[in-house]
Amino acid sequence: MYEEKKKAKHTILKKETFMQGVISIIFAQVLIKLLGAVYRVYLTNRPGFGDAGNAIQNAGFQIYALLLTISSIGVPSAISKMVSEKVAVGNYKSAHRIFRVAFATFAVIGFIGTLLLFFGAHYIANVWLVIPQAEDTLIALSPAIFFVSIASVIRGYFQGISKLSISARSQTVEQVFKTVWTVVLVELIAVFSGANTTLMAAGANLASTLSIFMSFGYLYLYYNKYKKEIWHLINTQEKSVIYKPERARRVAKNVLAVAFPISLSSIISAINKNIDSVTVVRGLKHFMSDAAATVQYGILGGKVDILIGLPLSFNIAFATALVPALAGAISTGDHKSIVNRVSFSLLITILIGLPCTIGLCVFANPILNLLFPNAPDGALILQISAFTVIFTCIAQTINGALQGLGKIVVPAIALGTGVIVKVILNVLLIPIPAFGIYAAAGSSVVCHIINCTIGYSVLRKKVKLNVGFKNMIFKPIVATAIMAICGWAAYTQLTHVVSVRIAAIFALSLSVIIYSLAVVVMKVLSKDDIHMLPKGAKIYNFLVKIGIYKEQAA
Repeated sequence: MYEEKKKAKHTILKKETFMQGVISIIFAQVLIKLLGAVYRVYLTNRPGFGDAGNAIQNAGFQIYALLLTISSIGVPSAISKMVSEKVAVGNYKSAHRIFRVAFATFAVIGFIGTLLLFFGAHYIANVWLVIPQAEDTLIALSPAIFFVSIASVIRGYFQGISKLSISARSQTVEQVFKTVWTVVLVELIAVFSGANTTLMAAGANLASTLSIFMSFGYLYLYYNKYKKEIWHLINTQEKSVIYKPERARRVAKNVLAVAFPISLSSIISAINKNIDSVTVVRGLKHFMSDAAATVQYGILGGKVDILIGLPLSFNIAFATALVPALAGAISTGDHKSIVNRVSFSLLITILIGLPCTIGLCVFANPILNLLFPNAPDGALILQISAFTVIFTCIAQTINGALQGLGKIVVPAIALGTGVIVKVILNVLLIPIPAFGIYAAAGSSVVCHIINCTIGYSVLRKKVKLNVGFKNMIFKPIVATAIMAICGWAAYTQLTHVVSVRIAAIFALSLSVIIYSLAVVVMKVLSKDDIHMLPKGAKIYNFLVKIGIYKEQAA
């Protein structure tokens, strides 16, 4: 009995399946984005904050995100890739040494990033952003860089040992606290400052710092809880696995050599966001007031960004899970798993991204009026920006696959090419009154089309994918068209009977149901695809029973 309990206790390295990890991340990411939408809706509709407050908060946050990316964003993927390669062959000692050295390395890097943001806040706000009010938001965010850097290493370690749910839960904890702290701090500041927009924006970003500290605390406590178990597995590592201790400097160098190329793609992505924060207000000031230009940027960087980000939360799980899954498959020579997982992930990505793109485009006005009744402007900006969703989703999955396959520089090159084009378009078109803010939205679409195209062309050369035009393109387009037509028809008819907001909620819900049924009826997913889903065998048997699929002869 004692031995059974002891054996049951050692479960930290019990691997999750690929889809279990994906589901954990999807659940966490969707919850994170929904909570993010909650506090964004609250801030935008709160008197004294609105689009102007969004602009101040977002401008500061994008600079913070750039420094954060440099210090940590590529770390989870890099650590997970390196750790999973060691764990795949049973070398737990080397895997844990990578974790320990990386933790010390990125603690130093994160601390430097914190100092740079704290002492450079005044210059960045006044010279780079040309939004002086953003200085306080930058100062409020500066401590977060240190805690995110070290938390990212712990997340990467757990992802590498196939415990993606730990990372997912820590991010959920962070977002829950962020939502709560945002409301609490903004309301307190509003009371004591007379609803000062600048101070409320700083308070909203201070909430991010506090929540990140909470997330780090959760990860650290979890690691400590299972430290003895981890060391037990390390000490009982099979003798057939050769452990060659490496100098800490060499391990750190190897970690940075993997992390930097992966981070480079994220750095360029952060630069992409900062392009708008630096060029939009500057360009719009050529033909409108400072206040009006700030509000326009607030619409793009606040409301539109949060709505565009929600669909991406469903898909980021595949990009995250593919890195350790493919790295481990390569280490064991399992080429079939590589092809199946990449092909399946791309199909699901299209099935997620396409309806979200068209849904945001068709229902732009109803969605903005539903969520932001006090500040509903920006429908055309949202409609244009919606087309970034499908290409960003596909690029996310492609990048995860390329990173897992060792092509870690390609995503950075692909996105970098798109960003260069975006900079040119922003600088040339935003100052023209006929284009203005719409040029910024359109240039982002062009950027992600270029990114997606380059990445896919390289992936096709690396992996012979199981993709076909009929199931991958034609059927999803037809299902999406059916959804859009039925959803919009329902909305227009219901507005004559019920309020616009109730009509929007019903039409959106109906659209999801119609799309799901269309995908099933048209058999977009094959038997093998369905079996990759959680409870896939039971789902397939049910579909056979009701006559949608026919049981294949053995």
